[in-house]
Amino acid sequence: MLEFAILGLLKERSMHGYQLKKRLADALGPFWQVSYGSLYPALKRLRKQEAVEMVFPKADVVRRKNVYRITEVGERLFSELVESPQEDSDDNGFRVRLAFFRHLKPEARIGVMERRRAVLQDRLHQLKERLTSYRERVDGYTLSLMRHGMDTTEHDIRWLDGMIKAERRNGDGGASPRRAPRKRKGVTT
Repeated sequence: MLEFAILGLLKERSMHGYQLKKRLADALGPFWQVSYGSLYPALKRLRKQEAVEMVFPKADVVRRKNVYRITEVGERLFSELVESPQEDSDDNGFRVRLAFFRHLKPEARIGVMERRRAVLQDRLHQLKERLTSYRERVDGYTLSLMRHGMDTTEHDIRWLDGMIKAERRNGDGGASPRRAPRKRKGVTT
């Protein structure tokens, strides 16, 4: 998934390692942290696959920075990875793919979201079964955690339903779904 995120960022513009790490943190925030110890080996793997190449800025700098850009091979690899159903069950994998949805066609975005919804519906079914069967055998904290998992999963399914509905409504791909303002104690944010 790291290689996918790197390729997605390099589709926007060429960057050096520090910029990539910063942009990954900006785009994915608390969901996924990347260390230099995983970033540079991933860049090395992508270079070996000829998916990225190093370019050097013409400006004279005291210390040369390796700037990376995506190649045509990388563009094809990104397209394969973004539409691959392999990451639909992985929470972080789905979030990373969602961060680069703008690079997908509307029907591909809908397909990814529908597969994710199916995964979540299966997860919700399993959580409900566990809650029913474990109710008398677990303490209140564990039950509370199980209910929280169900609530979170139900919320995610509703959110995806809204995203899918908005995507179908905006099927031309021109407009992304907007987040509705949330109300907190009478205040709209």
